[in-house]
Amino acid sequence: MLPHLEAEPTPNDRADAGQLVPGRPPTKSPLRRLIHLIGLDRSIAYTVLARVIQILGSTGTVLLIVRFLTPTEQGYYYTLYSLVNLNIVFELGFSFVILQLAAHETAYLKILPSGRIRGGLTASRRLASILQKVRRWYSIAAVLMFFTLTPVGWLFFQHRHAAGDSVHWMLPCVLLVFMAALMFQIDPFFSFLEGCGEVANVARLRVRQTGTGVILSWIALVSGHGLYAPAAMLTGNFLMGVLFLYPRRRFLLLLLRMDASGERIRWRSEVLPFQSKIAVSWLCNYFTAQQILTPILFAYCGAVAAGQMGMSMSIVGALSPVALAWMSTKSAPFGAMIQRRESQQLDRVFFRTLWQSTILIAGGAAALVVGLSVLGMVAPRLSTRMISLPLFALLAITAICSHVVQSEALYLRAHKKEPFLIQSVMLALLVTGGAFLLAPHFGIAGVTWTYFVSMGLISLASGTLIFRSKRREWYGERELVDASSLQETQNNP
Repeated sequence: MLPHLEAEPTPNDRADAGQLVPGRPPTKSPLRRLIHLIGLDRSIAYTVLARVIQILGSTGTVLLIVRFLTPTEQGYYYTLYSLVNLNIVFELGFSFVILQLAAHETAYLKILPSGRIRGGLTASRRLASILQKVRRWYSIAAVLMFFTLTPVGWLFFQHRHAAGDSVHWMLPCVLLVFMAALMFQIDPFFSFLEGCGEVANVARLRVRQTGTGVILSWIALVSGHGLYAPAAMLTGNFLMGVLFLYPRRRFLLLLLRMDASGERIRWRSEVLPFQSKIAVSWLCNYFTAQQILTPILFAYCGAVAAGQMGMSMSIVGALSPVALAWMSTKSAPFGAMIQRRESQQLDRVFFRTLWQSTILIAGGAAALVVGLSVLGMVAPRLSTRMISLPLFALLAITAICSHVVQSEALYLRAHKKEPFLIQSVMLALLVTGGAFLLAPHFGIAGVTWTYFVSMGLISLASGTLIFRSKRREWYGERELVDASSLQETQNNP
């Protein structure tokens, strides 16, 4: 908990800020060697635990869907999820920007064990101005989101609702959008606290949110209210989020009420160039992610095909968050390292983490493909609810390629720059255009191959080219500046 803010600078603030607390002396036990090898820490452990619960929950959800929903209702279920993911239009990547802004501003602020923040008054006021700005934006955007997505969902399902369908989708749709708007309003506080150093605590929150959401969604499915399950899951997430923020209310209210005039971050010059590009890239993510494929198949091939793709995507999609936990928990530390010019340390951590997480996702993808082939023999009824094995393998390979590109993008964006803008727009046009063109003629196969070629092959090639080019442009071949030389420069201007 962060209940109090100290703005008085001390002589050792800059020297102490961002330094890791020495841990226990390393041992030679096999367990500790394994933990070191895979790069596991508290933040990653909590994040992975949340993803494991999500995977187990998704597995149980899949079984309950097969048991309690018809193939047509399954199509509506996954299309509802795709609808609510349109909140990306209103979020526009602001959560990532918030995290990086907070991480850069707290690079030379020291968070004491008591939760107090000690450092320069200027940095404290700039930090407060970040929270004040995002609270206003998300409050307005949450209202806009509800009154936009509700009619959009109604028009989509009303137009595509088949004459013989007896699916009651209207109230589940409205309730889902309402809960998504509530979650949307509190999400930026989690990103802000991550940037302030509470990465492990926010990761632990995700464990509680995931577990509670899964339980509530299962209750909805078992009780015969399956289409309410997505809204029930968001309800669990919201309740756990409020319980997490309540003990931190004094710290957050202190920043929200602080007079930051004269020291505010200049959004037009400091943030907008980065934010505007991130916004476009984030918007394109909806059209390059798997969520767009389900409604396209729903429109052209019917609810059953949409349900098969939705279930397959949900299973493959569980891989990426687990592997990305190794990299996403480094986002705030990356920003602090960049602010302190610790470029060599940044590269060491990044490339070690990239190899660890890529090996992990590749192993998970192979296990899923093998598992699905076995499933086809032991549970043919369940396997018919998903796409064919060869197409499923293409989705798994795409997940591996996407993970590498997402990791490269996180590294570059931690510099408060967005070099992936053109690539994001290009891939959005390829995925969406290709799916619209091929779905009417080739169905699930056409959509899957479009996704694989665009988000697998083209994305990996172009993303790696951008990554290598920008690192060479920013750092070149010269020796990188380390923290000690930066401190010497600051002490002897």
